[in-house]
Amino acid sequence: MCGIVGYTGFQDAYDIVINGLRRLEYRGYDSAGIVLENETNSFSVEKTKGKVDDLVNIASNLKGTAKIGMGHTRWATHGVPSDRNSHPHVSNNGKVAIVHNGIIENYDTIKTMLTEKGFSFKSETDTEVLVNLIQYFTDLNSETDFPTAVRYALNEVYGAYAITVMHEDYPGILVVARLGSPLAIGIGEKEYFIASDASPFVEFTKEAIYLEEGHMATISLEGGVDIRTITDNSKIIPEIQELKLSLEQIEKGGYEHFMLKEIFEQPKSIHDTMRGRLIVNEGVIKMAGIWDHIEKFKNANRIIIIACGTSWHAGLIGEYLIEEFARIPVEVEYASEFRYRNPIITDKDVVIAISQSGETADTMAALKLAKEKGAFIYGICNVVDSSIARITDAGSYTHAGPEIGVASTKAFTAQLTILSLIALKLGKHNGNLGNAEFMSLISELDAIPKKIEEVLEATHELTQHIAKDFIQATNFLYLGRGYNYPAALEGALKLKEISYIHAEGYPAAEMKHGPIALIDENMPIVIIAPKKGHYDKIVSNVQEIKARKGKVVAVVNKGDKQVSEMADYVIEIPETSECFSPIVASVPLQLLAYYIAVYRGANVDQPRNLAKSVTVE
Repeated sequence: MCGIVGYTGFQDAYDIVINGLRRLEYRGYDSAGIVLENETNSFSVEKTKGKVDDLVNIASNLKGTAKIGMGHTRWATHGVPSDRNSHPHVSNNGKVAIVHNGIIENYDTIKTMLTEKGFSFKSETDTEVLVNLIQYFTDLNSETDFPTAVRYALNEVYGAYAITVMHEDYPGILVVARLGSPLAIGIGEKEYFIASDASPFVEFTKEAIYLEEGHMATISLEGGVDIRTITDNSKIIPEIQELKLSLEQIEKGGYEHFMLKEIFEQPKSIHDTMRGRLIVNEGVIKMAGIWDHIEKFKNANRIIIIACGTSWHAGLIGEYLIEEFARIPVEVEYASEFRYRNPIITDKDVVIAISQSGETADTMAALKLAKEKGAFIYGICNVVDSSIARITDAGSYTHAGPEIGVASTKAFTAQLTILSLIALKLGKHNGNLGNAEFMSLISELDAIPKKIEEVLEATHELTQHIAKDFIQATNFLYLGRGYNYPAALEGALKLKEISYIHAEGYPAAEMKHGPIALIDENMPIVIIAPKKGHYDKIVSNVQEIKARKGKVVAVVNKGDKQVSEMADYVIEIPETSECFSPIVASVPLQLLAYYIAVYRGANVDQPRNLAKSVTVE
């Protein structure tokens, strides 16, 4: 959530910042702003509630006026979305400007102190408090330079932040810092870029520094990049990394929305997730992160999976997979609840954290707690060198590629692929999977990308037609059993995220324990009913729904008869092992949610109130 872009160099800073902010729109935001240092070394500031296009409408006169500047897209935390709460914020003396991602938790105490010393505030934000605290330290002692004042201020605050700061008396300098929220520095030829991720500068340079936790940097054309620790000003030698991201990956490629593009990328993203790991002709799964720590898994009292949102649904399926094939007890926890309930954790536990971005604040906090208790930490995430990748003892990248749509699609199925590989590898090592069953399962998993290609081809137009009949719906139920119960939860989440239709997922057997009261001729029910698993029970559930005149959308295997004959709408998917059916079944549910949202006129890639990467609590 929120996005930062900064630039200093020889190009037009306005163009770099505005185009960079467009690249970060996927993160979710409600306002945008820009500040440039013009030729007289004074600030030009424009900001507004709304989208980047709204900012362009009021700020286009700044084009060509500066070679250094910074911009921001805000997702409201302290203070409602408004012009005055938008970033950048400027200090009382007008000399310090800041953009900020995150939350300053003790802002109220600092605000009280500053108010007593004569400072005034125009906004409701914690960010305006921080920028005035920086001014306070510059005013306190004439020998305190700008970067030092920033460091002093940051040592007085607690919370999570990524910031970029400018000072009129220090022309050509950007000061950046990071604690909890990501920040990347692009290293160009006589130019430097700053951004929340590398997407705003990928076409200009392939070299980047990912600022570490608790570090700050002073950046200028003359001085380069000087990185220090926030706590004690120790100098840090940075690690410059080569970007693997390409411009093509973060463009729509002819699709109407990023979400649709990413749905159709799933055969490739799942194949990329398995590539080099699943080698069917040798009958092996190669995962160094597991193999190098196999005794930790083998001797674990239990595995705890922690995650949020879609990743939590993947974790639920991971619980089914690991318990069935590896026979290790698994608990799945919401990271936000886990960290606050005083959980019992020991050095005999393995904690698996799942996060698309690798920056999810609640998951990071839960990991730190588990690490303090001595648990072994394993990460599953999509973003190389992310915070979760750094804090964990070992892990696996999903290699799904950039996911721009806020509603996760390909990252989810890639997470399921990784969890399947882990479960099968542990099961084989533990002796719970015989060679014949293991070979059968890995062959089935290897065939999943091809089966998803079949699903996309067969259901793309079909889901469009079905979606048109439900654009006026106000509620949906999604039902599944066994492995497909979490798939039902995920299908319901996709619909509510992007179409704003209320939807709930349930285990099909639980329908009789409450939700059945809702069923009538106006209630659509999506039911996942593959032949393998609990098919006979699902048939009974459909009969109960039809007896109450519910509208059934059934996801079934090709050639299905019983459920298909009762359902009002039928979506066919290829047959596969029960344990992999959620991967295949999720795809038509993604398409159905997508087209319902499109026909309702919703902003599919940037649904209201949501952010792609939730880096604050």
